[in-house]
Amino acid sequence: MITYRNPVWPGYFADPFVLKSGDEYYAYGTGSAEPLADKRVFAVLNSRDLVRWDLVGGALEPPSGPHRSAYWAPEVAERNGRFYMYYSSAGGPGDEGHRLYVAVADHPAGPFREMERPLLPDEGFAIDAHPFQDPLDGRWYLIFAKDFFDARAGTALAAVPLGDDMVSVAGSVTTLLRASDDWQIYERQRLHYGRLWDAWHTLEGPTLRVQDGRYFLLYSGGNWQSGSYGVGCAVADSVLGPYKEPEAGPVVLSGRPDQVNGPGHCCVVPAHDGHTEFIVYHAWDADLTARRMCIDPLVTTDVGPRCLGPTWTEQILP
Repeated sequence: MITYRNPVWPGYFADPFVLKSGDEYYAYGTGSAEPLADKRVFAVLNSRDLVRWDLVGGALEPPSGPHRSAYWAPEVAERNGRFYMYYSSAGGPGDEGHRLYVAVADHPAGPFREMERPLLPDEGFAIDAHPFQDPLDGRWYLIFAKDFFDARAGTALAAVPLGDDMVSVAGSVTTLLRASDDWQIYERQRLHYGRLWDAWHTLEGPTLRVQDGRYFLLYSGGNWQSGSYGVGCAVADSVLGPYKEPEAGPVVLSGRPDQVNGPGHCCVVPAHDGHTEFIVYHAWDADLTARRMCIDPLVTTDVGPRCLGPTWTEQILP
């Protein structure tokens, strides 16, 4: 019997993504300000059971182009024996310069080498890239978060088809889901883009899964620095929607006061038995000192996926 207790990794590990490759798991995440020993970007962890993790090293070779100091939210897709890492990056102290990039490797632990050109050079602010292969026709898409400036202004979710080479796009950007409720407000009276917004909303950290032929779009909403941050869900009949939210609020995963704060930015990963699924997410500790990687089972209900958590006591691994 294997047990676990969240967090499953003691160090800072935000925006976690876990790839199952063969019989092993590889985790990638947004790191702290401290550089890795090998000077690469994005820590890589390895495990055989989702519970006991070892640090492998850094994933991404630092690009040789213009200096960039910020690297966020890596996710990796495996195709035909090659591995494609999608992430956002920007130079300078501000967030508005973030663009999406892709890097390629021959092993899930890297080293990944960047193509050194934004995937969507004409797109503005873009973060939280999520590669998704449609089981219906095998086509790949990139789901991501971008900014909108009309009603309920803020960050929300969009998608673009990927080219067959996995390092280019093959179509136009489609809006998937916009903010629709006050629980998704990041900040009221926010000074951003040189103006004051009455309310700036945030939908980010998308991950897409298919259940009984329907597409469930999980996302994180609100302010990642607050205890009210959590995971909501929208549903559609195709990858590009239209998506609707059966219920308002962080119905998939929400925090527990004084125990787990602001759980979010999740991915879904299968267990070795082929049918059990886990949601992997980050959460703040009670003192809001760091975001760390957590896991809990994800179950199927009539209204969509739900996390059996967050948990903070010892649990039996299903």
